[in-house]
Parts: sequence; structure tokens; C-alpha cells
Amino acid sequence: MAFWWSLLVLALAFAICKFLLILIPPKVPPIDVDASDVLDDGKLAQENSFIYVPPRGMAKQSKVQCYEPATMKYLGYFPALTPDEVKEHVERVQKAQKMWAKTSFKQRRQFLRILLKYIIKHQALICEISSRDTGKTMVDASLGEIMTTCEKINWLLSEGEKWLKPEYRSSGRAMLHKRAKVEFHPLGVIGAIVSWNYPFHNIFNPMLAAVFSGNGIVIKISEHASWSGCFYLRIIQSALAAIGAPEDLVEVITGFAETGEALVSSADKIIFVGSPGVGKMIMRNAAETLIPVTLELGGKDAFIVCEDVDVDHVAQIAVRAVLQSSGQNCAGAERFYVHRKIYASFVSKVTKVIKSVTAGPPLAGKFDMGALCMHEHSEKLVGLINDALDKGAEIVARGSYGHIGEDAVDQYFPPTVIVNVNHSMRLMQEEAFGPIMPIMKFSSDEEAVRLANDSKYGLGCAVFSGSQSRAREIASQIHCGVAAVNDFATTYMCQSLPFGGVKHSGFGRFGGVEGLRACCLVKSVVEDRWWPFIKTKIPKPIQYPVAENGFEFQESLVEALYGLSVWDRLQAWVNVLKMLTEQNSTSGSRKMKHD
Repeated sequence: MAFWWSLLVLALAFAICKFLLILIPPKVPPIDVDASDVLDDGKLAQENSFIYVPPRGMAKQSKVQCYEPATMKYLGYFPALTPDEVKEHVERVQKAQKMWAKTSFKQRRQFLRILLKYIIKHQALICEISSRDTGKTMVDASLGEIMTTCEKINWLLSEGEKWLKPEYRSSGRAMLHKRAKVEFHPLGVIGAIVSWNYPFHNIFNPMLAAVFSGNGIVIKISEHASWSGCFYLRIIQSALAAIGAPEDLVEVITGFAETGEALVSSADKIIFVGSPGVGKMIMRNAAETLIPVTLELGGKDAFIVCEDVDVDHVAQIAVRAVLQSSGQNCAGAERFYVHRKIYASFVSKVTKVIKSVTAGPPLAGKFDMGALCMHEHSEKLVGLINDALDKGAEIVARGSYGHIGEDAVDQYFPPTVIVNVNHSMRLMQEEAFGPIMPIMKFSSDEEAVRLANDSKYGLGCAVFSGSQSRAREIASQIHCGVAAVNDFATTYMCQSLPFGGVKHSGFGRFGGVEGLRACCLVKSVVEDRWWPFIKTKIPKPIQYPVAENGFEFQESLVEALYGLSVWDRLQAWVNVLKMLTEQNSTSGSRKMKHD
């Protein structure tokens, strides 16, 4: 009895010590990142104070011009890199990666902690820069840029090493004397071509997975968010320098299509976030060098509301789902299907909320929604709305504008609720990427599933019901990559989960174990379990020259290993042993005669 008490006391003491160690914060050095040239303190240089008018069309440009979508204030420019310059960047990263691949997970975790410490301390700065470059509000930036990135870092700190260590697998019956495992080695240089809607997170998301798994990375940032992206690179490189790692391990490049094409032809893997059209071009180019590709190509997510929900509760979630980042959200809700029994009530509730929403320059006052990032995007949204109206749809609510400068009027689109929609309308088929809520009735769960699946996209869905099992059942029938039950987009905040879609939403996954290991060369390894005592030896009947009963031996061996009946397997083993014995006797006799 005394022994068990002693064991219990030791276990309790161990648990207490482990808990106390958790309370001791790790030593994380601070980093200093120069932000003097990106802070809008009213003292910007005179040449950067004018209003910028972007050129229309696809005219070739030698510089990436940057401006604030919310005000059209000019921010500066960056070079459009040539293919040769891209190749130079990739070569620098290749050299740095060879050193980085030898680092320990302990060193890589310290890199993540330094980043996390900086992000938490400088949330306002990071969000303000994102807001200025893309037009989103500070709250939208916090939700989409800060929280998602911090969650990814936290997951990697907690579980990253576990999922990159060798994973042992069963060796099967024939290889019982062997040990089988999977090893995860870095691929080399990951190339990422990312979109503009979340410039901070879209850089950090692929970078964190690539660097933690031992790779280097070159990120081609969007020409619509280059100003912020080049500042965010400073944070990464400062954190690398703080742990003595080569700063060239991570590079950000600027430019247009030619720059991205050059990266595809130089990298060891490509991660792309953007449109289906460009995704197909990247696949064609990647086929030339046969490198792996991960494509996240947007979506047309369905938001299904059954008749047994709390309408007030779901209405608020629905509005957030459509207005987050002014609707410029890959996982945003774009098609709303509401049961006819609560249709009128739901429309009334969301209409009330939408009418209370005010759009305006996010840093100039208290606004609920910001601007559209791309200069000509409002024209596309107007075209989708007009097509729906011509086919019988009706606008029932719109939000309002705050004070907007006349130069930036085209950068805003009012939050809009539109009803009487159907699938003949472009609005219900094409990705809008804007603050539009089209609402359609359904009568049964089967109809809701059919409507949700009637799309060329398949990224995600959200299903709401008072019965969780019912919502789960509906979600399970929708052909998409991610699903939220009684919530919206929560799958992305669970960074242990993979993220990606099917159909025109792309393929491959980033996020979670699958995304982390997608940055690796996955190598299968088999070795002797009891080396050097038991080694592989080819049985005599199938050694060269192969014996006359070689095939008969193989037949018996297969049945001995895989026969369905225990008695059949035992009989087969007797035959195997008999043939081995006979073969050894024959070999021994031949040897004696030879002697």
C-alpha cells in the first residue's frame, strides 16, 4: 500500500510542477520594426498626398502603383519584377533554406513566438496598414488578419512538431520483421501567389507553414495590396534576424502576371489564392516542371436557414457573413436559402440590420463597412444586380454612406438585400465578392441541398437549424470542402482543420495537418525491426536461378499470409516449410556431390 501512496504523491508532484512551469512565460526577445514611413501622421511627403486615378484596362505597367481605396490617396509604388529578378530572389531563398532545413523545432518555435509577441503588441498598426491598403474596417481587419494568424501560430506552437515527426505505420503480415514509417522533409522553396483581400494573413498563412516545416518561401503579393505586403515582410525578416536565421529565407516580390509566371517556373511547389481563370493558367505553367500545386479559387457559399431557428440570432450572423470585409471574403456567404415558413420574418430582420449599416472611409470615422479594394469592382456588382432586377428580382433594403470624397465614390457599394432571386440570375451563379445578400425560399431539406449543390463552386457552406442533427445531415450532403453547423466560417478559426474546396473552388488544402504536410516531401521508409539479428533473406525456391516449384512456393506463401481461414493458413505454412526444407536438402546434397 505504501508503494502506491508514494507513486500517487510523485504523480501529483509532477502535475503540480508541470502546471507551475506553464505559468512561467517563455523568454521571447522583442523586435523593432521601422514603421515611420507607413504611419499616416499627417506629415506625409507632398508628392504622396495627391489623389491617384488608376488606369483602366490591362495596359502593361512597369511599376505597381499603390493607393488607399477608401480615399484614393496615393501611397507610392513598387517595381514590377522581371523573370530574371524573380529567379534571383528564388536563388537567394534556396541558399538560405539549405541552412534553415538543419534547424531544430525549438528554434522554429522561438521564431513563431517572436512573431506572436509582435502581432499582439502591434495589432492597431497591422490593422491600420491593412485598412489603408484594402479599405476594410479595423474590426474586419482584426477578425480576418489578426485572430486567424494568431490562431495559426498557436496551433503550430502546440502541435506542429508532432505532425512533422516521423510517423510509424503498421508493417503488415509479410513485413512483420520490418519497421515502417513516414518521414516529412522540406520541399525546398515554396512559391505563394496570394490575393489582396487579407494582405497580412495571406502572407503569414503560407509563410508560417512553409518556414515551420523547414522550407523557404517567395510570396508574390497582389498588385492591389503591395504597399502593406512589403511592410509585413519587415516583421518576418526582423523575427528571423532575432533568432540568427538568414533573412533571405522569406522574400516578397511585387509585379503583375509576368512576375507570377516566373515564380511558378522557379519554385518547388505553388500555393495560389485567387480566381479560377488564373488558377488554370498556373496549373498549365506548373505542368512544365511537374511541381505540386494547391489552389484556393474562391466560392459561392450557401447559407441555409431552416424554419426551426431563432431568427433574431441567425439574422445577425447572416449579416456578418455577407458584410465581413465588405463582402470581399473567400469564405463569405453569397447565396441565402431560407425556409418559406420563416422567409418573411428573416427578410424583415436582416433588412432592419442592413439599413442600420453605414459605409465610409474606415479611418475617417465610425463606419460599419469600408470600401471595395479594386477600382472597377463596383461596376461588376452593378452588372450582377441589374441582371437580377431584369429577371424579376427586387431590392428591399440598402445601407447608407457616410461622408465620401468625390474621388472615391466608385470605391463603395451599399450593403444590399435582394429577394425574388433564382438560379437563372448571374448573381446566384457567379462569385460576387461584394456586400450583396440574395435570399431565396426553399420548402424541404432536399430542395435546400439541391439548390446549394447547383453551383460550379464548392468551397463551403453554413447550415442553421434548431436540431443540430438535422443541420449536420444537410451539411453532410453539400458538395464542398468546409461546413459550419449553426455558425458561419468557424472552420477557418479551427486551424487544426484543412481549408480548401472542390470543383471551381480548387483542390489541395492549406491549414491543419494536411496543409502543413503539403509543404513536405513525404517519404516512406522501411528498415529491419531487429537488425542485425534478423535480416531479409530471399527464400531458396525463388532465388536465381528460380526453382521448378518457385510459383508453387509463392502460392502457398500467399495463402499462409492472407488466407481467410486459420486452418487454411496453417496448412499453407506447413507446405511452405516443407518446400523450404526440401529445397535446403536438395541444395545440401548438390553441395556434397560437388565437393
